Amino acid sequence: MPYSSVRISEAYEQYTDEGYSTVSNAIDDTLVDEARDHIDWLLEQNPDKRPEELTQDLVPTDPFWVRLVSDDRLLDTVEEFIGPDIALFSSHYIAKPPGDGQPVLWHQDGVYWPLEPKEDVVTIWLALDQTRPSNGCMQVIPGTQTLELREIKENTEVDNVLSSEIDMEIDESDAVPVELEPGDVSLHHPNILHGSENNDSYTWRRGLTIRYIPATTSITEDPWEAALMLRGEPEPDVNTYQPWPVYGDGAESMDFAGTDTYNERAREMNERVRSAGCLDE
Repeated sequence: MPYSSVRISEAYEQYTDEGYSTVSNAIDDTLVDEARDHIDWLLEQNPDKRPEELTQDLVPTDPFWVRLVSDDRLLDTVEEFIGPDIALFSSHYIAKPPGDGQPVLWHQDGVYWPLEPKEDVVTIWLALDQTRPSNGCMQVIPGTQTLELREIKENTEVDNVLSSEIDMEIDESDAVPVELEPGDVSLHHPNILHGSENNDSYTWRRGLTIRYIPATTSITEDPWEAALMLRGEPEPDVNTYQPWPVYGDGAESMDFAGTDTYNERAREMNERVRSAGCLDE
């Protein structure tokens, strides 16, 4: 089935009922390949980081990263959930290498975030490889989006991506693996219980987490390094946004297709946010 609003509407219904959903073929194979190349490039630029540690501090100076999270197909998907004025809160590649990819212990996302309110955030998880239980795909416990946010506790006894986990007993018997193909996305609620096992398979499990917020949601730590207005209009006196980095203008980036088109979008968005008095300059 081609990418369509019908599929997005069905995903929204499941998300409302169960706290998560999936959309297939959200982006094309060419962009998937570029995102894989991007991970390789980032690891070359940051040899001290594990593949699971390519986090939001890298976003503000990276044109391809902004090009990817602002892809119109992803924004069309999330607009159904949070409306037309869309901002980025954070983004993080969690790329689990074959053989020793680290787990993500059970948690709720919202407890980690300096946001008000938190319930309007939608997380997209973009698959760059086939994800299965054998290579550490995400697992969710459907319906737990109705839980209040619980405290977390540090856990460094085992190597894990967050170095922490939720401070409660988890009944994993109801957990559902979120199995995706490259280019598919899953979406999940800030309160849903989820995690993923380690990757001891022979294949990569690479994916990009993207946290989208409506422009009316306040980031309570200002300035915030990954705050970017992506579509629509900023809400005055709510957030200060970082400028989109311009390709070839001192920004650090790998080469990618469509840089001229990207730069036009970057300059237009920067001027729009500047005119609203919301640009960090």
